[in-house]
Amino acid sequence: MRIITVNVNGIRAAAKKGFFDWLKRQKADVVCLQETKAQEHQLDDSIFYPRNFHCYYFDAQKKGYSGVAIFTRKKPERVITGLGWEHVDNEGRYIQADFGKLSIASLYLPSGSSSEERHANKLRFMDRFLEDLKSMRRKRREYIICGDFNTVHKEIDIKNWKSNQKNSGCTPQERAWLDKLFEQVGFVDAFRVVNQKADQYTWWSNRGNARANNVGWRIDYQIITPGLKDKVVKASIYKNKWFSDHAPLIIDYDIEY
Repeated sequence: MRIITVNVNGIRAAAKKGFFDWLKRQKADVVCLQETKAQEHQLDDSIFYPRNFHCYYFDAQKKGYSGVAIFTRKKPERVITGLGWEHVDNEGRYIQADFGKLSIASLYLPSGSSSEERHANKLRFMDRFLEDLKSMRRKRREYIICGDFNTVHKEIDIKNWKSNQKNSGCTPQERAWLDKLFEQVGFVDAFRVVNQKADQYTWWSNRGNARANNVGWRIDYQIITPGLKDKVVKASIYKNKWFSDHAPLIIDYDIEY
């Protein structure tokens, strides 16, 4: 089972850069997208509904903002949109597809980089979402939550560690949240199960030739329940072509759905 997650930073822009042509060749079973930045009624071209996939979008109410989607070859038994918090669900940040005892979700965790207010909003989201994640662990289900968490975990996950300690996405408080997620709640960073190397990034600033110099951040994840840890086969970050400021994270699992 191959799962791809990518922040497309505008699905229409990514389409123009060849994202859907690339996707046809990837043999993906499930594709999780974040920051689609479109209302579904604006996606009237068939390219946005790839052949052989069931496609589900959850849009932000504000035009050109946020939004998530999930494409899956197998039709889900049910699709859940939102987390049940109105102010967050208005921003289209979570969609989940259920298959038997397996749930696969696409998450776009808020960014806090634009202002102190947005950073505070992000921290509130993280605290509340952690309770949801604890609830998921209590269920007799396996979860794969894919998405842009807008947060690095450890020094290995960012090129400029020291200079970013006060910047949203790398503050001690945010990284401590990931510590709790992995060490206390028990979720697993699927990428790190099979890849412990440094310089493995999924996002690069548009400034200062960051991409060319690989000055990046690893902020896109597939987090999994521990029952799936031994099912992770292979993980890769696709960087041969660029569809947005993020790179697709591709993980293969030895599971059927």
